[in-house]
Amino acid sequence: MFGDKFQKAQIETSGALINLVHGGEGKPLLLLHGYPETHVMWHLTAPGLAEHFHVVCMDLRGYGESSKPESAPDHSTYSKRAMARDCVEVMESLGYKSFFAAGHDRGARVTHRMALDYPERMQAACVIDIAPTHTMFTRADKAFATGYYHWFFLIQPDGFPEKMIGCDPEYYLREKLKRWSAPGAVFDEEAVREYVRYFSDPAAIHTSCEDYRAAATIDLVHDEEDFEKKITCPLLVLWGGKGFINRTYDVIDTWKEKAADVRGRALDCGHFLPEEKPDEVCDELINFFSSI
Repeated sequence: MFGDKFQKAQIETSGALINLVHGGEGKPLLLLHGYPETHVMWHLTAPGLAEHFHVVCMDLRGYGESSKPESAPDHSTYSKRAMARDCVEVMESLGYKSFFAAGHDRGARVTHRMALDYPERMQAACVIDIAPTHTMFTRADKAFATGYYHWFFLIQPDGFPEKMIGCDPEYYLREKLKRWSAPGAVFDEEAVREYVRYFSDPAAIHTSCEDYRAAATIDLVHDEEDFEKKITCPLLVLWGGKGFINRTYDVIDTWKEKAADVRGRALDCGHFLPEEKPDEVCDELINFFSSI
């Protein structure tokens, strides 16, 4: 789906086997996907970005073809800190001590943590359609619980959400795409079939739940420990003008609480910006990262 400029690879980190595709020439740019997708979500933007950067699209641990290590009781195996460590080790294996990174949804939360834990590695970063995790939990209200009900569903223990989703994972995934995108949004069917194929694995359903359980537990501990720490690299924030984040937060001001240098704007779409507005996302990333 990415074209002949990209090649597939798997890289062993200290905690997982990470699946990825990479291609292009120039400064390194790591792209991280969201839930319930895989690296395939970048298939419409990565080829254009590869005209300017060496683009690396990886599956987060627990997703796609990356390994799914057994979770620890405190869910730290799927903490954003552990995922950020995977990213840094992958990029170092490819020869890069520092790089650009852009993340959507869950990948944006990993990008946020990576910018805090590895400031010397991050030349610049982009987060797409999120507010900070700690902010969203601590300011939760009825609108948040309704719009982001899955946050509270997926963190339930004892395999409950795994059992419910496992009854019909394709229906669940396709409903997520429809509900979070703008009305009339069209997704590439080949990409959706790839999402369904990987997400239909019971192990992938479980590890994606562990991702959310970590967000509600160990990730909050890490966020509170770093509450006064700000992202020091330039930060681009993009979000969907027809989505929940736009309706609920003053996005730029919210991120100014967490980062020293923030810029960005809304695009005319829902949650899945790289698939709903791929050309605009590509242009925004090229212009931002090329200016650093």
